[in-house]
Amino acid sequence: MSQTASIARARVKEQAIVKASHTGQPIKLSGIIAMIFLFISTIYFIVPFLWLLISSTKSTGDLFGTFGLWFAPSFNLFANLQQLFTYDNSVYLQWLLNSLIYAGIGSIIAMFLSSLAGYALAKYVFRGRDFIFSCVLGAILVPTTALALPLYLLMSKWGLTNTYWSVLLPSIVSPFGVYLSRIYASASVPDELIEAARIDGAGEMNIFVTIAMRLMTPALVTVLLFQFVAIWNNYFLPLVMLSNERLFPITLGLQTWNVTTGGVNKFLYTQIVTGALISSIPLIIGCILLQRFWKGGLGVGGVKN
Repeated sequence: MSQTASIARARVKEQAIVKASHTGQPIKLSGIIAMIFLFISTIYFIVPFLWLLISSTKSTGDLFGTFGLWFAPSFNLFANLQQLFTYDNSVYLQWLLNSLIYAGIGSIIAMFLSSLAGYALAKYVFRGRDFIFSCVLGAILVPTTALALPLYLLMSKWGLTNTYWSVLLPSIVSPFGVYLSRIYASASVPDELIEAARIDGAGEMNIFVTIAMRLMTPALVTVLLFQFVAIWNNYFLPLVMLSNERLFPITLGLQTWNVTTGGVNKFLYTQIVTGALISSIPLIIGCILLQRFWKGGLGVGGVKN
Protein backbone atom coordinates (compact mmCIF):
# COMPACT_ATOMS: atom_id res chain seq x y z
CA MET A 1 0.00 0.00 0.00
CA SER A 2 2.80 2.36 0.89
CA GLN A 3 4.60 1.43 -2.32
CA THR A 4 1.50 2.34 -4.36
CA ALA A 5 1.24 5.66 -2.58
CA SER A 6 4.91 6.39 -3.28
CA ILE A 7 4.47 5.64 -6.97
CA ALA A 8 1.41 7.92 -7.08
CA ARG A 9 3.32 10.77 -5.42
CA ALA A 10 6.21 10.32 -7.84
CA ARG A 11 3.85 10.51 -10.82
CA VAL A 12 2.21 13.67 -9.46
CA LYS A 13 5.65 15.23 -8.95
CA GLU A 14 6.72 14.26 -12.46
CA GLN A 15 3.55 15.77 -13.95
CA ALA A 16 4.12 18.99 -11.98
CA ILE A 17 7.68 19.23 -13.31
CA VAL A 18 6.53 18.65 -16.89
CA LYS A 19 3.76 21.22 -16.52
CA ALA A 20 6.18 23.79 -15.08
CA SER A 21 8.60 23.22 -17.95
CA HIS A 22 5.84 23.92 -20.49
CA THR A 23 4.60 27.10 -18.81
CA GLY A 24 7.79 29.02 -19.56
CA GLN A 25 7.00 30.68 -22.87
CA PRO A 26 9.59 32.50 -24.96
CA ILE A 27 9.49 36.28 -24.84
CA LYS A 28 7.63 37.68 -27.82
CA LEU A 29 8.89 40.55 -29.96
CA SER A 30 5.82 42.63 -29.05
CA GLY A 31 6.67 42.28 -25.35
CA ILE A 32 10.23 43.45 -25.95
CA ILE A 33 8.99 46.46 -27.92
CA ALA A 34 6.49 47.30 -25.17
CA MET A 35 9.21 47.13 -22.50
CA ILE A 36 11.51 49.37 -24.55
CA PHE A 37 8.69 51.87 -25.05
CA LEU A 38 7.89 51.90 -21.32
CA PHE A 39 11.56 52.36 -20.46
CA ILE A 40 11.89 55.31 -22.86
CA SER A 41 8.69 56.84 -21.50
CA THR A 42 9.95 56.47 -17.93
CA ILE A 43 13.22 58.21 -18.80
CA TYR A 44 11.31 60.93 -20.65
CA PHE A 45 9.24 61.78 -17.57
CA ILE A 46 11.92 61.27 -14.91
CA VAL A 47 14.76 63.28 -16.47
CA PRO A 48 13.05 66.73 -16.25
CA PHE A 49 12.13 66.16 -12.61
CA LEU A 50 15.63 64.91 -11.89
CA TRP A 51 17.07 68.06 -13.48
CA LEU A 52 14.70 70.18 -11.37
CA LEU A 53 15.71 68.39 -8.18
CA ILE A 54 19.43 68.71 -8.86
CA SER A 55 19.23 72.33 -10.04
CA SER A 56 17.44 73.33 -6.84
CA THR A 57 20.59 72.50 -4.90
CA LYS A 58 22.81 74.87 -6.90
CA SER A 59 23.70 78.50 -6.52
CA THR A 60 23.12 80.97 -9.36
CA GLY A 61 26.66 80.59 -10.67
CA ASP A 62 26.57 76.79 -10.51
CA LEU A 63 23.16 76.73 -12.20
CA PHE A 64 24.65 78.16 -15.39
CA GLY A 65 28.20 76.85 -15.04
CA THR A 66 27.76 73.14 -14.28
CA PHE A 67 26.19 70.13 -15.97
CA GLY A 68 22.45 70.12 -15.39
CA LEU A 69 22.10 66.46 -14.40
CA TRP A 70 24.87 66.44 -11.79
CA PHE A 71 25.32 68.14 -8.44
CA ALA A 72 27.58 71.13 -7.92
CA PRO A 73 30.41 71.13 -5.32
CA SER A 74 28.34 73.35 -3.01
CA PHE A 75 24.91 72.33 -1.71
CA ASN A 76 22.60 75.38 -1.62
CA LEU A 77 19.14 73.86 -1.35
CA PHE A 78 18.39 75.23 2.12
CA ALA A 79 19.72 78.67 1.21
CA ASN A 80 17.54 78.66 -1.91
CA LEU A 81 14.50 77.67 0.15
CA GLN A 82 15.14 80.47 2.62
CA GLN A 83 15.44 83.01 -0.18
CA LEU A 84 12.35 81.62 -1.89
CA PHE A 85 10.11 81.91 1.16
CA THR A 86 11.38 85.36 2.21
CA TYR A 87 11.73 87.15 -1.14
CA ASP A 88 9.33 90.06 -1.79
CA ASN A 89 7.56 89.81 1.58
CA SER A 90 7.06 86.04 1.26
CA VAL A 91 4.87 86.39 -1.81
CA TYR A 92 5.61 82.78 -2.80
CA LEU A 93 3.81 81.52 0.31
CA GLN A 94 0.78 83.55 -0.75
CA TRP A 95 0.94 82.05 -4.23
CA LEU A 96 1.20 78.57 -2.73
CA LEU A 97 -1.85 79.22 -0.53
CA ASN A 98 -3.79 80.57 -3.51
CA SER A 99 -3.01 77.46 -5.56
CA LEU A 100 -4.16 75.25 -2.70
CA ILE A 101 -7.40 77.22 -2.47
CA TYR A 102 -8.07 77.13 -6.20
CA ALA A 103 -7.12 73.49 -6.71
CA GLY A 104 -8.33 72.07 -3.39
CA ILE A 105 -11.77 73.68 -3.20
CA GLY A 106 -12.31 73.59 -6.96
CA SER A 107 -11.49 69.89 -7.34
CA ILE A 108 -13.64 68.81 -4.38
CA ILE A 109 -16.69 70.75 -5.58
CA ALA A 110 -16.09 69.60 -9.17
CA MET A 111 -15.93 65.99 -8.02
CA PHE A 112 -19.21 66.24 -6.11
CA LEU A 113 -21.08 68.03 -8.90
CA SER A 114 -19.71 65.63 -11.52
CA SER A 115 -20.77 62.62 -9.48
CA LEU A 116 -24.27 64.05 -9.05
CA ALA A 117 -24.65 64.74 -12.76
CA GLY A 118 -23.10 61.44 -13.84
CA TYR A 119 -25.25 59.42 -11.44
CA ALA A 120 -28.41 61.20 -12.62
CA LEU A 121 -27.56 60.60 -16.29
CA ALA A 122 -26.85 56.94 -15.60
CA LYS A 123 -29.72 55.96 -13.30
CA TYR A 124 -32.65 58.25 -14.14
CA VAL A 125 -34.67 58.19 -17.34
CA PHE A 126 -35.95 61.62 -18.39
CA ARG A 127 -36.57 63.55 -21.57
CA GLY A 128 -33.44 65.01 -23.11
CA ARG A 129 -31.02 62.77 -21.24
CA ASP A 130 -29.16 61.63 -24.36
CA PHE A 131 -29.00 65.19 -25.66
CA ILE A 132 -27.51 66.45 -22.40
CA PHE A 133 -24.92 63.68 -22.43
CA SER A 134 -24.05 64.55 -26.04
CA CYS A 135 -23.49 68.16 -24.97
CA VAL A 136 -21.20 66.94 -22.20
CA LEU A 137 -19.18 64.92 -24.72
CA GLY A 138 -18.97 67.97 -26.96
CA ALA A 139 -17.78 70.13 -24.06
CA ILE A 140 -14.87 67.74 -23.49
CA LEU A 141 -13.61 68.49 -26.99
CA VAL A 142 -13.57 72.28 -26.46
CA PRO A 143 -10.10 73.55 -25.44
CA THR A 144 -10.11 75.38 -22.13
CA THR A 145 -8.09 78.24 -23.63
CA ALA A 146 -10.94 78.91 -26.08
CA LEU A 147 -13.26 79.58 -23.13
CA ALA A 148 -10.98 82.05 -21.35
CA LEU A 149 -12.19 85.17 -23.18
CA PRO A 150 -15.94 84.37 -22.90
CA LEU A 151 -15.44 83.60 -19.22
CA TYR A 152 -13.61 86.89 -18.73
CA LEU A 153 -16.47 88.83 -20.34
CA LEU A 154 -18.96 86.96 -18.17
CA MET A 155 -17.03 87.56 -14.96
CA SER A 156 -16.46 91.19 -15.90
CA LYS A 157 -20.19 91.70 -16.32
CA TRP A 158 -20.77 90.30 -12.84
CA GLY A 159 -17.90 92.31 -11.34
CA LEU A 160 -15.94 89.22 -10.31
CA THR A 161 -12.72 89.77 -12.23
CA ASN A 162 -9.55 90.08 -10.16
CA THR A 163 -11.12 88.05 -7.34
CA TYR A 164 -10.80 84.48 -6.13
CA TRP A 165 -14.22 83.72 -7.63
CA SER A 166 -13.07 84.47 -11.19
CA VAL A 167 -10.71 81.47 -11.07
CA LEU A 168 -12.64 79.27 -8.65
CA LEU A 169 -16.07 79.28 -10.32
CA PRO A 170 -14.91 78.04 -13.76
CA SER A 171 -12.82 75.38 -12.03
CA ILE A 172 -15.79 73.59 -10.45
CA VAL A 173 -17.11 72.50 -13.85
CA SER A 174 -15.63 69.29 -15.27
CA PRO A 175 -17.26 67.77 -18.38
CA PHE A 176 -14.79 64.90 -18.29
CA GLY A 177 -15.75 64.26 -14.67
CA VAL A 178 -19.43 64.06 -15.62
CA TYR A 179 -18.62 61.66 -18.45
CA LEU A 180 -16.46 59.40 -16.27
CA SER A 181 -19.01 59.43 -13.42
CA ARG A 182 -21.82 58.51 -15.78
CA ILE A 183 -19.90 55.59 -17.30
CA TYR A 184 -18.74 54.28 -13.93
CA ALA A 185 -22.15 54.66 -12.27
CA SER A 186 -23.75 52.63 -15.06
CA ALA A 187 -21.30 49.79 -14.49
CA SER A 188 -20.76 49.80 -10.73
CA VAL A 189 -24.07 50.83 -9.12
CA PRO A 190 -26.63 47.98 -9.51
CA ASP A 191 -30.23 48.99 -10.11
CA GLU A 192 -31.33 46.20 -7.75
CA LEU A 193 -29.39 47.80 -4.91
CA ILE A 194 -31.08 51.15 -5.54
CA GLU A 195 -34.52 49.53 -5.63
CA ALA A 196 -33.82 47.68 -2.39
CA ALA A 197 -32.85 50.95 -0.71
CA ARG A 198 -36.02 52.62 -1.97
CA ILE A 199 -38.12 49.77 -0.61
CA ASP A 200 -36.44 50.25 2.77
CA GLY A 201 -37.58 53.89 2.68
CA ALA A 202 -34.30 55.63 1.83
CA GLY A 203 -34.53 58.96 -0.01
CA GLU A 204 -32.85 59.59 -3.33
CA MET A 205 -30.15 61.85 -1.90
CA ASN A 206 -29.53 59.41 0.93
CA ILE A 207 -29.13 56.59 -1.61
CA PHE A 208 -26.66 58.64 -3.60
CA VAL A 209 -24.53 59.67 -0.62
CA THR A 210 -24.52 56.38 1.31
CA ILE A 211 -24.53 53.85 -1.54
CA ALA A 212 -23.70 55.31 -4.94
CA MET A 213 -20.78 57.50 -3.90
CA ARG A 214 -19.11 54.63 -2.07
CA LEU A 215 -19.43 52.33 -5.06
CA MET A 216 -18.17 55.10 -7.35
CA THR A 217 -15.09 55.81 -5.21
CA PRO A 218 -12.46 54.89 -7.87
CA ALA A 219 -14.12 57.17 -10.43
CA LEU A 220 -14.53 60.02 -7.93
CA VAL A 221 -10.89 59.80 -6.88
CA THR A 222 -9.87 59.90 -10.55
CA VAL A 223 -12.02 62.99 -11.16
CA LEU A 224 -10.65 64.63 -8.01
CA LEU A 225 -7.03 64.02 -8.96
CA PHE A 226 -7.43 65.00 -12.61
CA GLN A 227 -9.23 68.21 -11.71
CA PHE A 228 -6.72 69.05 -8.98
CA VAL A 229 -3.82 68.67 -11.41
CA ALA A 230 -5.65 70.66 -14.12
CA ILE A 231 -6.42 73.57 -11.78
CA TRP A 232 -2.96 73.50 -10.19
CA ASN A 233 -1.26 73.71 -13.59
CA ASN A 234 -3.73 76.22 -15.04
CA TYR A 235 -1.97 79.31 -16.31
CA PHE A 236 -4.03 81.02 -18.98
CA LEU A 237 -7.25 81.50 -16.98
CA PRO A 238 -5.54 83.25 -14.02
CA LEU A 239 -3.52 85.32 -16.52
CA VAL A 240 -6.75 86.61 -18.07
CA MET A 241 -8.73 87.05 -14.87
CA LEU A 242 -6.21 88.38 -12.34
CA SER A 243 -4.11 91.53 -12.12
CA ASN A 244 -3.44 91.61 -8.37
CA GLU A 245 -0.17 89.83 -7.64
CA ARG A 246 -1.42 88.66 -4.24
CA LEU A 247 -4.13 86.59 -5.97
CA PHE A 248 -1.78 84.79 -8.38
CA PRO A 249 -1.37 81.00 -8.26
CA ILE A 250 2.10 79.49 -8.40
CA THR A 251 2.09 79.03 -12.18
CA LEU A 252 1.38 82.69 -12.90
CA GLY A 253 3.59 83.95 -10.08
CA LEU A 254 6.67 82.06 -11.19
CA GLN A 255 6.11 83.27 -14.74
CA THR A 256 6.09 86.88 -13.56
CA TRP A 257 9.47 86.27 -11.90
CA ASN A 258 10.73 84.74 -15.12
CA VAL A 259 9.61 87.80 -17.10
CA THR A 260 11.06 90.30 -14.62
CA THR A 261 14.49 88.69 -14.75
CA GLY A 262 14.92 89.79 -18.37
CA GLY A 263 18.37 88.22 -18.43
CA VAL A 264 19.64 90.77 -15.87
CA ASN A 265 18.55 89.61 -12.40
CA LYS A 266 19.81 86.04 -12.55
CA PHE A 267 19.28 85.75 -8.79
CA LEU A 268 15.62 84.92 -9.46
CA TYR A 269 16.44 81.91 -11.64
CA THR A 270 17.36 79.79 -8.63
CA GLN A 271 14.15 80.91 -6.92
CA ILE A 272 12.11 79.95 -9.98
CA VAL A 273 13.68 76.50 -10.14
CA THR A 274 13.28 75.92 -6.40
CA GLY A 275 9.71 77.22 -6.50
CA ALA A 276 8.88 74.85 -9.36
CA LEU A 277 10.23 71.95 -7.30
CA ILE A 278 8.12 72.91 -4.28
CA SER A 279 5.04 73.29 -6.48
CA SER A 280 5.36 69.68 -7.67
CA ILE A 281 5.32 68.23 -4.14
CA PRO A 282 1.53 68.55 -3.53
CA LEU A 283 0.86 66.72 -6.80
CA ILE A 284 3.18 63.87 -5.83
CA ILE A 285 1.63 63.63 -2.36
CA GLY A 286 -1.86 63.60 -3.86
CA CYS A 287 -1.02 60.75 -6.22
CA ILE A 288 0.55 58.71 -3.43
CA LEU A 289 -2.33 59.20 -0.98
CA LEU A 290 -5.15 58.63 -3.48
CA GLN A 291 -3.80 55.66 -5.40
CA ARG A 292 -5.05 53.21 -2.76
CA PHE A 293 -8.63 54.15 -3.67
CA TRP A 294 -8.23 52.88 -7.23
CA LYS A 295 -9.84 49.52 -6.69
CA GLY A 296 -12.21 47.56 -8.81
CA GLY A 297 -15.15 45.42 -7.89
CA LEU A 298 -16.38 47.38 -4.89
CA GLY A 299 -19.95 46.36 -5.74
CA VAL A 300 -19.23 42.66 -6.01
CA GLY A 301 -21.36 40.78 -3.54
CA GLY A 302 -23.71 43.71 -2.97
CA VAL A 303 -26.51 41.96 -4.85
CA LYS A 304 -27.60 38.36 -4.52
CA ASN A 305 -28.28 36.38 -7.66
